[in-house]
Amino acid sequence: MPVRFLAVVLSFVLFSATDPRAEDPVAEAQAVISHQIDALKKNDAEKAYSFASPGIRSLYPNKDQFLNMVRQTYEPVYDAGNYAFGRSKMIGGGEVVLQEVMISAKEGKDWTAIYEMRLMDDGSYKVNGVRMIRNTASQGI
Repeated sequence: MPVRFLAVVLSFVLFSATDPRAEDPVAEAQAVISHQIDALKKNDAEKAYSFASPGIRSLYPNKDQFLNMVRQTYEPVYDAGNYAFGRSKMIGGGEVVLQEVMISAKEGKDWTAIYEMRLMDDGSYKVNGVRMIRNTASQGI
């Protein structure tokens, strides 16, 4: 009897262990993007930097270098007016999420940012890169 009880307990423990995969990869990636944009709007370098992937951190080894890079290269993201999520694409079952973000920059120009979000070993998503596309013509309604 004690052996059966131990086997049942072990089964519960093994099957209830959390998988590092995200429950909803797109929603979790979008939440990270929102948190980073909010941190950038508040000029909170430490928090914005915390959402960067290890690959980005290796290129910009401290929060100040990272924030300066974002200011210079991704000004529409750094100083975003309104933004909305567009299309998304999961690769490899969620190891990578590509997320389109439409941004109305404060100077009145519209941009599309394509975020590459990488799933980390701890189950969180980190920003692994952003590609900016300037919207020059109306796409219609």
